[in-house]
Formats: sequence, structure tokens, C-alpha cells
Amino acid sequence: MAIPIGRRTGRPRAVTEHAILDAALSQLDAGGATAVSIRGIAAQVGIAPNAVYTYFPSKAAVLRALVERFLGDVNHDRFVDRRLPWRQRVEALGLELRTHLVAHPGAVHLILGGPMDGPNALALRESLSEVLADAGSTPDDAARASYVLLVYIFGAIALEVAELDHHTAPTEADRVTDRRAALDIISAKTYPRTTEAVGTMAKDLTTEQFLWGLTRILNGLQPQP
Repeated sequence: MAIPIGRRTGRPRAVTEHAILDAALSQLDAGGATAVSIRGIAAQVGIAPNAVYTYFPSKAAVLRALVERFLGDVNHDRFVDRRLPWRQRVEALGLELRTHLVAHPGAVHLILGGPMDGPNALALRESLSEVLADAGSTPDDAARASYVLLVYIFGAIALEVAELDHHTAPTEADRVTDRRAALDIISAKTYPRTTEAVGTMAKDLTTEQFLWGLTRILNGLQPQP
């Protein structure tokens, strides 16, 4: 379904839910959830604010739809490929989510700020449970394990985006360098354990650390014979 845009000369354009969400996403990327507004969306796509309500009854509904869109955009090809080992499938999902959400940090706060109960969110949990069932987990264990994995994946991503300067988009190498410089000035007398491991702690925001944590969790979730 589409709605016409204003009164313009020439052939009228049309607005769809997709276009409205595109506008909301650009605002989200620019300033987070607080920057998203019905008026701002309407101005960006060239319609009256009340036209947005044709599809979304409120700003909250727009934000929930964005969460669903983010989760639906995740590439599940490797994740659902049963020819691959189950651990590799989970790692592929974790890395895909991390790459996708780090590029849109405002989405992480949206996902963590409300219930994950939409169709795409439920499909994500279902797929995780299916992978764990393929690995030999019971239905109950698969349900518990899928929750643990989502907590780790989204939690790790949230901590990562909280430290990033999204205007400069630093590389991983730059992140390590910057964190190392900050850690190097910490007092060894006050924080001896920290200063002993500054080289490792400087890599907190790297793929290496993300996979290290995920691997340890998968080790613990490995079904026992």
C-alpha cells in the first residue's frame, strides 16, 4: 500500500512503509532514538505528519518496526546451512549481527530497550534453538542456551558501540591503539591486575575478543553424551 505525497506538479510520488522506515533509520543513525520524530520523518519523505500515522500509530510503533527490520535484514544463509558444524553456524550469526548493528549503533539500544517479541525476533530465537537441537540439545536446554547466546551477543555489541566514535568510524586497529593509550596511563599501584594485561584489554572491542567469549560459551553449551 502506498500513499500519495502532497500536491506536486507532474506525476505524484508515493510513500511506503519502507520509505518511512528509511527516513526513521537516517534519523536514528544521526542522533539515536531521541532524534526520531514523526514530524522529522514526514519532512524527509515529503508528506504531512498525519500521513505517517496511516501506517504507524506512534513513534514507538516506528521504532519497534525498525527493530524488526534490523533483525530481518540479518543474512541467515550460513546460519541455517545444516551442512556446516553447529558451532560455525552460531559464530556466523553472531558475527553477522555484530557487523550489522555496529554500523547502526542506535539500533542496539532499541533492541535492548524493549521486548523482542516481533516475528523476526521470534524467528531468530527459533533458528538458534534449531541449531542447538541439531547439536543434540534437548528442547528445554536449547531454549535456555539460545537465551544465553542472545544475552552475550547483544550485550557484547552494546558495550562495543558505547565506546565507539561513530562520526569517525575507527578501524579495529585504531580502536586497539586508542584503548592501549588510555590504559597505559592507569596507575599500576591502584590497578595492578589491569596494568598486567593492558595488551589484552586493549583488544576488548575486536572480533578476536568477541569470538573468544562466544567460543567459551559454546564450549559450555556443548551437549554432553
